Amino acid sequence: MTETATTRRSRLTPEREAELYAAVLDLLREVGYDALTMDAVAARTRSSKATLYRQWGGKAELVAKAMRSNKPHTDMADIDTGSLRSDLHTLVMSTDDCTMEQNNALMRGLSMAVHGNPDLLKAFRELIIEPETVEIRRVVQRAVDRGEVRPDNPAIEYVLHMFVGAFVARGMIDDRPPTQDFLRSYLDAVVLPALGVSTPE
Repeated sequence: MTETATTRRSRLTPEREAELYAAVLDLLREVGYDALTMDAVAARTRSSKATLYRQWGGKAELVAKAMRSNKPHTDMADIDTGSLRSDLHTLVMSTDDCTMEQNNALMRGLSMAVHGNPDLLKAFRELIIEPETVEIRRVVQRAVDRGEVRPDNPAIEYVLHMFVGAFVARGMIDDRPPTQDFLRSYLDAVVLPALGVSTPE
């Protein structure tokens, strides 16, 4: 049974999968999570609803994976410049300001839905938050191994929190989307000092 299910879930080509994810993100921007239906996705992508459920199980998993696919193509695991500051700046620079604004708008629209929908919250934790946490910890651990960050620094556990806080606060406080310049400044003023890493004055 497991082998059959795996075969069924692997029939889509990467190109077709990317097309479906793009359509889901477009629908999210147009109608929001609550109004998005599998029927609408099927119609937009000329797919059968049965195929969508067989491939993703439900709307929550489909949306979370579509958001995950919208990440920058630069993998944090591949970023190893020799210094934590440069690693984090490289990560920030991997997404241009226009894409960052679009992603931020999507996340704002999903934030209420996430907390009001246990299935979506579970999918986001498993498919987005937990992988991001692992990747950030890997980058920071390399800095610990290099001697840049003390292994007992309590801020290590809150690096992802600080990143998310920057995105949320930028819109709430400044009524502006995050940008590369803002995030680089935030890294130098907040994240790196918290980790005990000196930055250029």
